[in-house]
Amino acid sequence: MDLIVNYTAGGKHGKKVKKTLSIVEARLKEKNIKYAVHHTEYKGHGTIITRELIKNGATSIVVLGGDGTLHEVINGFSNFDKVTLGLVPCGTGNDFATALKLPRDPLKAIDLIIDGTPKYTDFMQLPTVRGINVVGMGIDVDVLVRYSKLKRKNKFGYTWCLIKTLLKFDYAEFEAQVDDGETVAHRSFIAAIANGSVFGGGLPICPVADPTDKTLNLVTVKEIKRSKIIFALIKLLKGKILTVPQAKEEPCKKVKITAKSPYVVNVDGELYPDIPFEVQIVSDTLRMYR
Repeated sequence: MDLIVNYTAGGKHGKKVKKTLSIVEARLKEKNIKYAVHHTEYKGHGTIITRELIKNGATSIVVLGGDGTLHEVINGFSNFDKVTLGLVPCGTGNDFATALKLPRDPLKAIDLIIDGTPKYTDFMQLPTVRGINVVGMGIDVDVLVRYSKLKRKNKFGYTWCLIKTLLKFDYAEFEAQVDDGETVAHRSFIAAIANGSVFGGGLPICPVADPTDKTLNLVTVKEIKRSKIIFALIKLLKGKILTVPQAKEEPCKKVKITAKSPYVVNVDGELYPDIPFEVQIVSDTLRMYR
Protein backbone atom coordinates (compact mmCIF):
# COMPACT_ATOMS: atom_id res chain seq x y z
CA MET A 1 0.00 0.00 0.00
CA ASP A 2 1.33 3.44 -0.96
CA LEU A 3 0.24 6.45 1.09
CA ILE A 4 0.40 9.86 -0.58
CA VAL A 5 0.45 12.50 2.13
CA ASN A 6 0.02 16.26 1.82
CA TYR A 7 1.12 18.06 4.99
CA THR A 8 -0.27 21.38 3.76
CA ALA A 9 -3.82 19.96 3.73
CA GLY A 10 -6.02 20.77 6.69
CA GLY A 11 -4.08 23.88 7.77
CA LYS A 12 -2.39 24.41 11.15
CA HIS A 13 1.08 23.59 9.82
CA GLY A 14 0.13 20.02 8.99
CA LYS A 15 -0.83 19.02 12.55
CA LYS A 16 -4.07 17.40 11.45
CA VAL A 17 -2.40 15.41 8.69
CA LYS A 18 0.50 14.32 10.90
CA LYS A 19 -1.91 13.09 13.56
CA THR A 20 -3.93 11.25 10.91
CA LEU A 21 -0.80 9.64 9.48
CA SER A 22 0.31 8.38 12.90
CA ILE A 23 -3.11 6.75 13.44
CA VAL A 24 -3.07 5.17 9.98
CA GLU A 25 0.48 3.86 10.35
CA ALA A 26 -0.30 2.33 13.74
CA ARG A 27 -3.26 0.46 12.26
CA LEU A 28 -1.29 -0.79 9.26
CA LYS A 29 1.50 -2.06 11.51
CA GLU A 30 -1.06 -3.74 13.75
CA LYS A 31 -2.48 -5.54 10.70
CA ASN A 32 1.01 -6.39 9.37
CA ILE A 33 0.31 -4.55 6.12
CA LYS A 34 3.33 -3.37 4.20
CA TYR A 35 3.20 0.27 3.21
CA ALA A 36 5.29 3.21 2.06
CA VAL A 37 4.73 6.91 2.71
CA HIS A 38 5.25 9.50 -0.02
CA HIS A 39 5.10 13.22 0.87
CA THR A 40 4.06 15.84 -1.65
CA GLU A 41 6.46 18.77 -1.67
CA TYR A 42 4.96 21.20 -4.16
CA LYS A 43 1.86 21.86 -6.25
CA GLY A 44 1.30 19.06 -8.74
CA HIS A 45 3.71 16.69 -7.00
CA GLY A 46 0.90 14.28 -6.15
CA THR A 47 0.33 13.67 -9.85
CA ILE A 48 3.99 12.92 -10.47
CA ILE A 49 4.24 10.60 -7.46
CA THR A 50 1.12 8.68 -8.50
CA ARG A 51 2.26 8.30 -12.08
CA GLU A 52 5.66 6.95 -11.01
CA LEU A 53 4.24 4.59 -8.39
CA ILE A 54 1.82 2.99 -10.85
CA LYS A 55 4.53 2.79 -13.51
CA ASN A 56 6.63 0.84 -11.00
CA GLY A 57 3.86 -1.61 -10.15
CA ALA A 58 1.86 -0.03 -7.31
CA THR A 59 -1.61 -1.52 -6.92
CA SER A 60 -3.08 0.35 -3.93
CA ILE A 61 -2.87 4.15 -3.68
CA VAL A 62 -4.23 5.85 -0.55
CA VAL A 63 -4.57 9.64 -0.25
CA LEU A 64 -4.13 11.36 3.10
CA GLY A 65 -5.30 14.88 2.40
CA GLY A 66 -8.20 16.82 0.98
CA ASP A 67 -9.80 17.60 -2.36
CA GLY A 68 -6.66 19.21 -3.78
CA THR A 69 -4.50 16.16 -3.08
CA LEU A 70 -7.19 13.82 -4.41
CA HIS A 71 -7.37 15.94 -7.58
CA GLU A 72 -3.62 15.62 -8.13
CA VAL A 73 -3.65 11.88 -7.56
CA ILE A 74 -6.55 11.14 -9.92
CA ASN A 75 -4.65 13.05 -12.61
CA GLY A 76 -1.71 10.70 -12.21
CA PHE A 77 -3.83 7.56 -12.35
CA SER A 78 -3.46 4.88 -14.99
CA ASN A 79 -3.86 1.11 -15.25
CA PHE A 80 -7.28 1.36 -13.63
CA ASP A 81 -7.86 -2.40 -13.82
CA LYS A 82 -5.00 -3.16 -11.46
CA VAL A 83 -4.87 -0.10 -9.18
CA THR A 84 -7.32 0.92 -6.44
CA LEU A 85 -7.78 4.29 -4.77
CA GLY A 86 -8.47 4.99 -1.11
CA LEU A 87 -9.06 8.27 0.71
CA VAL A 88 -8.47 9.15 4.34
CA PRO A 89 -9.95 12.67 4.47
CA CYS A 90 -7.93 15.19 6.44
CA GLY A 91 -8.06 18.33 4.31
CA THR A 92 -9.79 21.65 4.83
CA GLY A 93 -12.96 20.97 2.87
CA ASN A 94 -13.10 17.22 2.17
CA ASP A 95 -16.00 17.78 -0.24
CA PHE A 96 -15.65 14.57 -2.21
CA ALA A 97 -15.38 12.59 1.01
CA THR A 98 -18.70 14.18 1.98
CA ALA A 99 -20.23 13.17 -1.34
CA LEU A 100 -19.09 9.57 -0.80
CA LYS A 101 -20.11 9.63 2.88
CA LEU A 102 -16.64 8.51 3.91
CA PRO A 103 -15.91 8.41 7.65
CA ARG A 104 -13.95 11.38 9.00
CA ASP A 105 -12.48 9.28 11.78
CA PRO A 106 -9.03 8.21 10.46
CA LEU A 107 -9.28 4.78 12.07
CA LYS A 108 -12.65 4.07 10.46
CA ALA A 109 -11.43 5.46 7.14
CA ILE A 110 -8.35 3.22 6.97
CA ASP A 111 -10.34 0.20 8.21
CA LEU A 112 -12.75 0.75 5.33
CA ILE A 113 -9.78 0.46 2.98
CA ILE A 114 -8.19 -2.52 4.77
CA ASP A 115 -11.37 -4.56 5.15
CA GLY A 116 -13.56 -3.21 2.36
CA THR A 117 -13.97 -3.91 -1.33
CA PRO A 118 -13.27 -1.18 -3.91
CA LYS A 119 -16.29 -0.12 -5.92
CA TYR A 120 -16.61 1.69 -9.21
CA THR A 121 -16.77 5.45 -8.65
CA ASP A 122 -17.40 8.02 -11.38
CA PHE A 123 -14.98 10.77 -12.35
CA MET A 124 -14.94 13.48 -15.01
CA GLN A 125 -12.68 13.74 -18.04
CA LEU A 126 -11.83 17.03 -19.74
CA PRO A 127 -9.53 17.21 -22.78
CA THR A 128 -6.56 18.32 -20.67
CA VAL A 129 -7.35 17.37 -17.07
CA ARG A 130 -9.48 15.06 -14.92
CA GLY A 131 -11.89 16.10 -12.20
CA ILE A 132 -13.64 14.04 -9.58
CA ASN A 133 -15.92 16.40 -7.64
CA VAL A 134 -17.15 19.59 -9.38
CA VAL A 135 -16.07 21.43 -12.53
CA GLY A 136 -17.30 25.00 -12.83
CA MET A 137 -17.05 28.43 -14.39
CA GLY A 138 -18.42 31.72 -13.13
CA ILE A 139 -18.89 32.89 -9.57
CA ASP A 140 -17.08 29.89 -8.07
CA VAL A 141 -13.87 30.98 -9.80
CA ASP A 142 -14.18 34.54 -8.47
CA VAL A 143 -14.75 33.16 -4.97
CA LEU A 144 -11.69 30.92 -5.19
CA VAL A 145 -9.52 33.85 -6.29
CA ARG A 146 -10.64 35.80 -3.20
CA TYR A 147 -10.28 32.73 -1.01
CA SER A 148 -6.72 32.08 -2.17
CA LYS A 149 -5.69 35.41 -0.65
CA LEU A 150 -6.91 34.52 2.85
CA LYS A 151 -4.34 33.58 5.47
CA ARG A 152 -6.73 31.21 7.24
CA LYS A 153 -8.63 28.92 4.91
CA ASN A 154 -11.79 27.33 6.29
CA LYS A 155 -15.50 27.03 5.54
CA PHE A 156 -16.32 30.38 7.16
CA GLY A 157 -13.67 32.10 5.05
CA TYR A 158 -15.06 30.56 1.86
CA THR A 159 -18.62 31.60 2.75
CA TRP A 160 -17.48 35.16 3.48
CA CYS A 161 -15.70 35.31 0.12
CA LEU A 162 -18.88 34.02 -1.53
CA ILE A 163 -20.98 36.78 0.06
CA LYS A 164 -18.53 39.49 -1.00
CA THR A 165 -18.39 38.11 -4.53
CA LEU A 166 -22.18 37.87 -4.85
CA LEU A 167 -22.52 41.58 -4.15
CA LYS A 168 -20.19 42.53 -7.01
CA PHE A 169 -20.34 39.63 -9.44
CA ASP A 170 -21.05 40.13 -13.15
CA TYR A 171 -22.86 37.21 -14.79
CA ALA A 172 -21.09 34.77 -17.09
CA GLU A 173 -22.39 34.50 -20.64
CA PHE A 174 -21.89 31.18 -22.35
CA GLU A 175 -23.48 28.52 -24.51
CA ALA A 176 -24.00 24.98 -23.25
CA GLN A 177 -24.57 21.79 -25.18
CA VAL A 178 -25.84 18.97 -22.97
CA ASP A 179 -25.19 15.49 -24.36
CA ASP A 180 -25.98 15.74 -28.08
CA GLY A 181 -28.83 18.23 -27.70
CA GLU A 182 -29.14 21.73 -29.04
CA THR A 183 -26.82 24.53 -27.92
CA VAL A 184 -28.50 26.88 -25.44
CA ALA A 185 -27.38 30.41 -24.52
CA HIS A 186 -27.03 31.23 -20.82
CA ARG A 187 -26.48 34.31 -18.67
CA SER A 188 -25.78 32.75 -15.33
CA PHE A 189 -24.02 32.99 -11.98
CA ILE A 190 -22.39 29.67 -12.66
CA ALA A 191 -21.99 26.68 -14.93
CA ALA A 192 -21.26 23.82 -12.54
CA ILE A 193 -20.95 20.21 -13.62
CA ALA A 194 -21.35 18.13 -10.50
CA ASN A 195 -20.18 14.60 -9.88
CA GLY A 196 -20.11 15.23 -6.13
CA SER A 197 -22.88 17.12 -4.34
CA VAL A 198 -20.92 19.77 -2.43
CA PHE A 199 -18.05 22.19 -3.01
CA GLY A 200 -16.32 25.07 -1.26
CA GLY A 201 -16.02 23.26 2.05
CA GLY A 202 -19.50 21.81 2.23
CA LEU A 203 -21.76 24.10 0.19
CA PRO A 204 -24.42 21.84 -1.41
CA ILE A 205 -24.31 23.09 -4.99
CA CYS A 206 -26.19 20.03 -6.29
CA PRO A 207 -27.75 17.86 -3.56
CA VAL A 208 -29.03 15.33 -6.11
CA ALA A 209 -25.56 14.61 -7.53
CA ASP A 210 -24.19 11.15 -6.80
CA PRO A 211 -20.67 10.01 -7.82
CA THR A 212 -21.89 6.42 -8.12
CA ASP A 213 -24.90 6.84 -10.42
CA LYS A 214 -23.08 7.11 -13.79
CA THR A 215 -24.59 10.56 -14.32
CA LEU A 216 -23.34 14.14 -14.10
CA ASN A 217 -25.51 17.14 -13.23
CA LEU A 218 -25.27 20.55 -14.89
CA VAL A 219 -26.33 23.38 -12.57
CA THR A 220 -26.97 26.91 -13.80
CA VAL A 221 -28.52 29.89 -11.99
CA LYS A 222 -30.04 32.64 -14.13
CA GLU A 223 -29.83 36.33 -13.32
CA ILE A 224 -31.35 37.23 -9.94
CA LYS A 225 -32.30 40.69 -8.73
CA ARG A 226 -29.67 42.04 -6.38
CA SER A 227 -32.31 42.47 -3.68
CA LYS A 228 -33.03 38.73 -3.76
CA ILE A 229 -29.49 37.41 -3.90
CA ILE A 230 -29.23 37.03 -0.14
CA PHE A 231 -32.30 34.76 -0.15
CA ALA A 232 -30.73 32.61 -2.85
CA LEU A 233 -27.57 32.40 -0.73
CA ILE A 234 -29.58 31.18 2.24
CA LYS A 235 -31.14 28.51 0.02
CA LEU A 236 -27.67 27.43 -1.07
CA LEU A 237 -26.42 27.16 2.51
CA LYS A 238 -29.45 25.05 3.41
CA GLY A 239 -28.97 22.70 0.49
CA LYS A 240 -32.03 24.01 -1.33
CA ILE A 241 -30.47 25.97 -4.19
CA LEU A 242 -32.40 23.89 -6.73
CA THR A 243 -35.68 25.22 -5.30
CA VAL A 244 -34.76 28.75 -6.42
CA PRO A 245 -36.82 29.55 -9.58
CA GLN A 246 -33.75 30.77 -11.44
CA ALA A 247 -31.80 27.57 -10.77
CA LYS A 248 -31.82 24.67 -13.18
CA GLU A 249 -30.35 21.17 -12.92
CA GLU A 250 -29.91 18.84 -15.90
CA PRO A 251 -28.68 15.24 -15.65
CA CYS A 252 -26.23 14.39 -18.41
CA LYS A 253 -23.31 12.29 -19.58
CA LYS A 254 -21.36 15.10 -21.18
CA VAL A 255 -21.42 18.90 -21.40
CA LYS A 256 -19.68 21.38 -23.68
CA ILE A 257 -19.45 25.00 -22.52
CA THR A 258 -18.45 27.80 -24.89
CA ALA A 259 -17.83 31.16 -23.20
CA LYS A 260 -18.12 34.53 -24.91
CA SER A 261 -15.02 35.94 -23.21
CA PRO A 262 -11.77 34.62 -21.66
CA TYR A 263 -12.52 32.38 -18.71
CA VAL A 264 -11.04 30.21 -15.96
CA VAL A 265 -12.31 26.73 -15.13
CA ASN A 266 -12.49 25.49 -11.55
CA VAL A 267 -11.70 21.77 -11.39
CA ASP A 268 -12.02 20.40 -7.85
CA GLY A 269 -10.96 23.77 -6.45
CA GLU A 270 -7.96 24.16 -8.77
CA LEU A 271 -8.00 26.96 -11.36
CA TYR A 272 -7.21 26.33 -15.05
CA PRO A 273 -7.26 29.39 -17.37
CA ASP A 274 -8.80 28.95 -20.82
CA ILE A 275 -8.74 25.15 -20.99
CA PRO A 276 -11.37 23.46 -23.19
CA PHE A 277 -14.53 23.29 -21.08
CA GLU A 278 -15.78 19.93 -22.28
CA VAL A 279 -16.69 17.41 -19.59
CA GLN A 280 -17.78 13.81 -19.88
CA ILE A 281 -18.40 11.18 -17.25
CA VAL A 282 -16.20 8.11 -16.91
CA SER A 283 -17.91 5.18 -15.19
CA ASP A 284 -16.99 1.56 -14.46
CA THR A 285 -13.31 2.46 -14.54
CA LEU A 286 -12.01 3.88 -11.23
CA ARG A 287 -12.20 1.47 -8.29
CA MET A 288 -12.35 3.35 -5.01
CA TYR A 289 -12.99 2.31 -1.42
CA ARG A 290 -16.27 3.73 -0.14
